[in-house]
Amino acid sequence: MDHDSTDHPQLPRKARRGSQPDLPPQDLTAAADVDPATSAAEEDDEARLPEAPEEPAEAIAEGPLAVGHAAIENAVRLAPTSPGVYRMLNTANDVLYVGKAKNVRKRLASYARVNAPLPARILRMIAATVTVEIVSTTTETEALLLEANLIKQLRPRFNVQLRDDKSFPYILITGDHWAPQILKHRGAQTRPGRYFGPFASAGAVNRTITALQRAFLIRSCTDGFFESRTRPCLLYQIRRCSGPCTREIDFPGYGELVREATDFLSGRSHAVKELLAAEMEKASNELEFETAALYRDRLAALSAIQSQQGINPRTVEEADVFAIHQEGGYSCVEVFFFRTGQNWGNRAYFPRAEKSFTPQEVLASFLAQFYDDKPPPKLILLSHEIEECALLADALCVKAGYKVEISVPKRGEKKELVTHALTNAREALGRKLADTATQSRLLDAMAATLGLPQVPKRIEVYDNSHIQGTNAVGAMIVAGPDGFIKNQYRKFNIKSEGLTPGDDYAMMREVLERRFKRLLKPPEDEAAKAKTDDDSFPQWPDLVIIDGGRGQLNAVREIFEGLGLTQVSLMAVAKGPDRDAGRETLFMPDREAIKLEPRDPVLYFIQRLRDEAHRFVIGSHRKLRKKDIREAGLQEIPGIGPSRKRALLHHFGTLKEIERASIADLGKVPGVSAESARKIFEFFHAQAG
Repeated sequence: MDHDSTDHPQLPRKARRGSQPDLPPQDLTAAADVDPATSAAEEDDEARLPEAPEEPAEAIAEGPLAVGHAAIENAVRLAPTSPGVYRMLNTANDVLYVGKAKNVRKRLASYARVNAPLPARILRMIAATVTVEIVSTTTETEALLLEANLIKQLRPRFNVQLRDDKSFPYILITGDHWAPQILKHRGAQTRPGRYFGPFASAGAVNRTITALQRAFLIRSCTDGFFESRTRPCLLYQIRRCSGPCTREIDFPGYGELVREATDFLSGRSHAVKELLAAEMEKASNELEFETAALYRDRLAALSAIQSQQGINPRTVEEADVFAIHQEGGYSCVEVFFFRTGQNWGNRAYFPRAEKSFTPQEVLASFLAQFYDDKPPPKLILLSHEIEECALLADALCVKAGYKVEISVPKRGEKKELVTHALTNAREALGRKLADTATQSRLLDAMAATLGLPQVPKRIEVYDNSHIQGTNAVGAMIVAGPDGFIKNQYRKFNIKSEGLTPGDDYAMMREVLERRFKRLLKPPEDEAAKAKTDDDSFPQWPDLVIIDGGRGQLNAVREIFEGLGLTQVSLMAVAKGPDRDAGRETLFMPDREAIKLEPRDPVLYFIQRLRDEAHRFVIGSHRKLRKKDIREAGLQEIPGIGPSRKRALLHHFGTLKEIERASIADLGKVPGVSAESARKIFEFFHAQAG
């Protein structure tokens, strides 16, 4: 979608239980001592629930079920007959389920029927319910928007949950400078300029921006860097910028390049390519072969962008395409983004949902949550018909401020787009199932080989990095049945002031104490508690792995004992002689050291975990160190004074280019000797420990 920076109507903002800004909830409570339920449920707005129970109703204890019915019956007597959102809570005040209804009283009454043939998952939800809270809304559309917002915030275990809901990147061509900049943008669109997107991934944006720089020579540097230039930078030399900073191109000429780039991103790519082809032909006829070659390279860059985009529709200008496939108890929703007639990428989602949910039910709930914080396009294409399609379209119209159409195409190019998305959903889910099966076998084998009390669902691996104690940072990576869980990774900037440089024991102690003290601390708000209680992926580790030997293991064991942690398994991985992979020794408390065969899959799995932790902590350390270097400039390098600093910056242009330079390149700078070049190179490329 191409649009100027404007404010979009937003969903009701993250209302909390008992603290809605518009209308206070009605607290309808009946006390009971029941266990929380552990699965999900979803029903349509007319309370048409699945007819056949999944398991006998007798499996539910009659005591808690009767108390749940009583709590809901009490809520029915006080519930309004108008639209609204209701929340079911258990004895711990955890939100079990968020639902909306056109008639709240009628909806709750459907749960209160004692002899109704409800599925076992709904009976479990009723049995766990002791409180019902209600927020009235003016319209059913408002109820739908509020329901989606609350589900995303509170993550109730009985709702379909959208996971890994990251914001999408856009391309921004700024409008607050005489020489507009092209850059990747996430978040609120408050800066003046033209936004193009969304793109499915940061990688897609980066590739597109690089190709656009080659095609249109628009600057990507910051305004501060732009204003400080006295000579063109390296990007100008390699023909990825037209050099407006030093007036290598005049204002009208640069403005024409920006207009061409805007036209291309706005869908007028054919006209832009025809114009460039005509200019190339003209230059060739006038024997200006260098200029013709420049136009040729720009055309090649545009062709590269379109070839990377794959399928580009002819009749669909702007649309999001959703296709869902279910298999093996999992659901996969594949999303394709089409803007200005171009394919701007796709992404696969795996929402958490009970196995008994139909594709239509999962897709309907997914869509409402997906657009909770994103502007929808004017057209949404689906692979399955969903309930309340018209209501969802009305809600998105209210949110976006323009008409939004939702349809399931039956023929033509739109049908082909949906079919293509469905194929991708099927393949993505196949890969997911294969990875999950492989990972599950590895976890089972690890539990058996190491004698763990249970198959680990969450493994945490810790490592730290520093150079002679400076820029010390610790890191935690997380793995589970689905592989590496990167949104759970954490880094810890070491804060202890009295830390002895290079004291790995003290650094590990600080990291673990900060991590587990926080985990032991009760959540401060409802959203954090809902995240902690999410049983789809546990917050507590079953196994903690550290890089080191028996000494590191004993130190960590003392830390855990001091915190009262006795249920977490510990293991240290010591590198083999000469740091050879395959000759590692494994240490566990109160056991002899373990050495596995070099080709043992469990050993290979442990190596992968350790190497991932090392990769993550080294990357975190380097980012921290580069930040310090950029803040300090070149003064920190021994033997580099103001004169050499000016010479280096004048020769390379930026500190980043100095960092990239080889020793030979550094030695070519006037006033920089071979020894100084070596010191500069080693300063930027010192190995972290």
